[in-house]
Amino acid sequence: MEYRRLGKSGLELSVLSFGSWVTFHKQLEDGLADELMGIAYDRGVNFFDNAEVYALGESEKMMGRVLKKKKWDRTSYTISSKAYFGWRGKDNKPNQTGLSRKHLFEACNEALQRLQLDYLDLFFCHRPDVNVPIEEVVWTMHNLIQQGKILYWGTSQWSGAEIMEAHRVAQQYNLIGPVMEQPQYNMFERFKMEQDYLPVFKNVGLGTTIWSPLAAGFLTGKYNDGIPADSRLALEGFDWLKDRWIQDAKLEKVKKLTELAKQLNVSLASLAIAWTIKNPNVTTAILGATKRSQLDDNFKALDVLQLLTPEVLAQIENILQNKPSMDLA
Repeated sequence: MEYRRLGKSGLELSVLSFGSWVTFHKQLEDGLADELMGIAYDRGVNFFDNAEVYALGESEKMMGRVLKKKKWDRTSYTISSKAYFGWRGKDNKPNQTGLSRKHLFEACNEALQRLQLDYLDLFFCHRPDVNVPIEEVVWTMHNLIQQGKILYWGTSQWSGAEIMEAHRVAQQYNLIGPVMEQPQYNMFERFKMEQDYLPVFKNVGLGTTIWSPLAAGFLTGKYNDGIPADSRLALEGFDWLKDRWIQDAKLEKVKKLTELAKQLNVSLASLAIAWTIKNPNVTTAILGATKRSQLDDNFKALDVLQLLTPEVLAQIENILQNKPSMDLA
């Protein structure tokens, strides 16, 4: 396993990590979650990702039960949570969502209870909140670090400008600014990582824990001939994912990528994951799996990395035709 520094922090994360979005509680029960987390840990994974909204809190409870049973050395792994959406779904009341001091403080404490932990290694603002002054957000996260409840804080799906504004506030008041961002990044979702965040990487440094490297499974090729009944795109409430990915133009590109993967004698999934971590600005790519075979195949991305020569990368770009370009006009 390769380990990379989280931005300019001293923390090292495994370049492949394991997350619980969609899968935990919705597709997995405790036994399989225990098995998959164990496989990941034994392969060198030291970062496990979660959030208050995943399965409305049940995902964190499940991960907490697994961690308690595993009894791993707490110093050997890192755990995250995220706050913004709340965990009560349609029953959320005022102050039970967003990035107010009240919600961030309470969401952190609730996550610790569900995960059965004393502190969170990483704590993310799951979305920007236009209704809360950025000063309130930065001060709250700084305070949570001082209280020993979290070690590092960051953002998810924020713009580069929003992240830089948080750094401006942190510098102005001598506070701890955001260390990491969790954006979506894959062969079809490239703008933030390859354009929007470039000034942030250059000027202040930024660790990234990218999600959906396989575009919700789309980049495995399993949707090339329809939607399997046991896939996440078949789950109730995930029509938005189906609408985003099941498009003729994208399907044609995936079929061409599938052929390229065959020529390289690798799976499309391992090729797609390797492509994301080829980007040096990616700290870790979060994997999600419902079967051991999926996870085993995902880990092959570490071997596929060496196959990504300039020639192969050029072939991929020729298929994708979507590389962000800096408009300097």
